Amino acid sequence: MEYLASNKIAVVDLGKGEVREEELADSLVQERIGGAGITTALYKAHEAEDPIVIGTGLLTGTLVPGSALGVVTARSPLTGKISHAPLTLYLGMEFKYSGFDYLVVTGASPQPVYLWLHDGILDIQPADEVWGRESWAATDSIRLTLGDDLIQVLTVGPAGETGSSLGQLINNYWGTGDRWGFGGLFGSKKLKGIAVRGMGLLEISDPEGFIARCRSLLAEIKKGPWAGKKGLPDMAASLGAGDLADWLSPLVHRHKSCFNTPFASNTFVYLDEDPRLLQEPEGAEPGFLINDLYGLLGFKKIGLSAVEACRILKKCAQLGIDPAAASELNLKLGNKDGVSILQSLPTLQGTLEGVGGTPFSPWVPMKPIFAEFGVPADEAWWTRRQALAYIFGVHPIFALMAPELSEAVLLELAGIGTGMEFTPETLEQVINDLG
Repeated sequence: MEYLASNKIAVVDLGKGEVREEELADSLVQERIGGAGITTALYKAHEAEDPIVIGTGLLTGTLVPGSALGVVTARSPLTGKISHAPLTLYLGMEFKYSGFDYLVVTGASPQPVYLWLHDGILDIQPADEVWGRESWAATDSIRLTLGDDLIQVLTVGPAGETGSSLGQLINNYWGTGDRWGFGGLFGSKKLKGIAVRGMGLLEISDPEGFIARCRSLLAEIKKGPWAGKKGLPDMAASLGAGDLADWLSPLVHRHKSCFNTPFASNTFVYLDEDPRLLQEPEGAEPGFLINDLYGLLGFKKIGLSAVEACRILKKCAQLGIDPAAASELNLKLGNKDGVSILQSLPTLQGTLEGVGGTPFSPWVPMKPIFAEFGVPADEAWWTRRQALAYIFGVHPIFALMAPELSEAVLLELAGIGTGMEFTPETLEQVINDLG
């Protein structure tokens, strides 16, 4: 695969401590396009070994608006089905430029390890020093050991290490869209996490044509109804999910976008400092980046203050716990104050209801956000939009805001970028195969 790829798949056997490399064949890309299309094919090729497969969309890390997505594909311990979790912020982009297109992890290590991907090299590193530590501390330790604060780290916390059904993958210090218990799956393999640094380059078949099309597409997208809006409060208002603005605004410091994503879907709050401060905060951990709307709304529903809810979200990220499930379970348990909920987290067990209806994470709202798509916005529509996002590498939340990112446009961009022809019939087959 010459364009938009590094032409390399890493296959890791944790039990044997071995790594081998395979070529990303043009034929596989032609048949499966990319992202979840290829991670699913690789999962099925190694299915007997219960693998974890990580990769990126065909357009991830490019100038295509919203091209931030990485994908984790595995059999969910919660549903028993092949499921896909989104990796947003900057992890998908870093993975794309790490020198690997896809990673297949099989077996279980006898000792705790983490994987280090960089410059087309994959090292299996001992994780004894970070096993048992919270995700924040593990991220700091791994970055210090490897000597680079820009490394993107995907870890599990104590919840994942113990195989908890609530175990969630954590991206640096923040939660992910893992609603499938993949944190527990990592823990069962003694895999503390994956560190990624992307310093590579991508070749484009028609650079001038690709850049011109991306620029015109961005200009068109920026005219959308979400212009001037940002953050979780505006998203919640669009979805009819309640008024977050008055409740949360006293804590809001800023809103943050994922890689090359025009809409800032993440909200950073200050918990121990004045959010109006412009200078560097005095505290080492002044706040928290919220990227889980339903986790936040779940704790608001219980009746907590915004400060209490955000402190609990922070602790969920440190422990590696799915906050949406934690809020629902605490509601059932009758825990209605921040102290009792915080105390419940280390031993909390259970699963979130309604998970598993589709192979795509319910971390993403199941309706259009701001925009109108001109078709009934039912589950079938949502599932198809998510499939497109996971195949091409578009942020799955932004995919619900930008009807301009149509199937025809994504196929066009894929063709310009790779020099290959991808037909609507091929795309239809890949979408159907994803379920």
